[in-house]
Amino acid sequence: MFGDAEDPGGLPLSLLELDDPALPGPGWVHVRTRMTGICGSDSKQVLMDFGDGDPSDNAMTAMISFPQVLGHEVVGERLDTGERVVLNPWLSCEPRGISPVCPACAVGDLSLCWNFTEGQLAPGIHSGNSKDAPGGFATLLPAHESMLHTVPDGVADEVAVLADPFSVALHAITRTPPPAGGKVVVHGAGALGTCAVAILEALHPDVDVLSIARFPFQAELSRSFGATVIEHEPVEQVLEEIAAWSGSVLRHPWLGLPMAYPGHVDVVYDTIGTPQTVELGIRVLASRGALVELGVNPPGRFEWTPLYFKEIRLVGSNAFGMEDVEGKRQHAIAHYLELVGQGRVDVSRMLTHTFPLEKWRDAFAAVADQGSSGALKVAFDLRDGNGDD
Repeated sequence: MFGDAEDPGGLPLSLLELDDPALPGPGWVHVRTRMTGICGSDSKQVLMDFGDGDPSDNAMTAMISFPQVLGHEVVGERLDTGERVVLNPWLSCEPRGISPVCPACAVGDLSLCWNFTEGQLAPGIHSGNSKDAPGGFATLLPAHESMLHTVPDGVADEVAVLADPFSVALHAITRTPPPAGGKVVVHGAGALGTCAVAILEALHPDVDVLSIARFPFQAELSRSFGATVIEHEPVEQVLEEIAAWSGSVLRHPWLGLPMAYPGHVDVVYDTIGTPQTVELGIRVLASRGALVELGVNPPGRFEWTPLYFKEIRLVGSNAFGMEDVEGKRQHAIAHYLELVGQGRVDVSRMLTHTFPLEKWRDAFAAVADQGSSGALKVAFDLRDGNGDD
């Protein structure tokens, strides 16, 4: 399993033999890992991809502990029952043994739990960033029973392992849905962007969707879900193409980029979250439109006059919990498995690469150079005899 010892190649990661993880308390069970996806947060930490920002200047360091075994996008098998399960990784009140639960957990906002540093576990918001709850970059991990969702027999591991990124995108769309017949832009066509486009097609078929994609293989998948797709640069061309697609009028200032006014884009789901993508979003949005931030990157300067002038709503979107979909309230992962079972959602082509744990360098190399590797979603395959790419 992965520990936090430093790799000779310079990465803060090594493959180590460790003792089986302890069970932190009542209600916890051991899960044998079958597949684990590499999340963008994992790759940023492993590749030390913090842009120009200072990674120590981050409020979330108050809510993690070391040493860590990463990996929270997990499909596994309960050792006590043999059931295949998907992990809901949030280390909220119930896994921490806290009762009564906090107000956020009481209403199902598990990713906004008040107690990520309290209870029977060391600080950590989810499996893989608490020293007491190692994650799925390992053969065995502990999980509280409340964190486990049974995988239906007809759903393959390769499909179930996509539940986490799908749920992140679902949360963003259920909490800030597009208006009927509206127009939305999905900025970024990686795992979150691809899932967002698929969700919009399934749940909001009357909404027009434009996807901004960096790589041709990403663009092809977004088109297959019905989105209009444009390239991510140059930025002036991106603005012009969005304006033409949405019927917006571009106003050109003395210096700098134009602004759509009036704009006709109702929501921008930004899965990247750089200063550049934030600025583009507020420039193309309609007055009182919403910019939903799913992506996380280092902050920086951007020209934000359109934010106040058009009364844009800037909405953070943090992971997932209990979600309302078509009048039914249940956990986001349960919604994903249900939509897959009904044949309404199929994002299986998003999983492009799998590797065994011992080829972890190859896995992160594929993530680091998506243009050459063609990787969209990469996962570790820990099933016997599998995982060779």
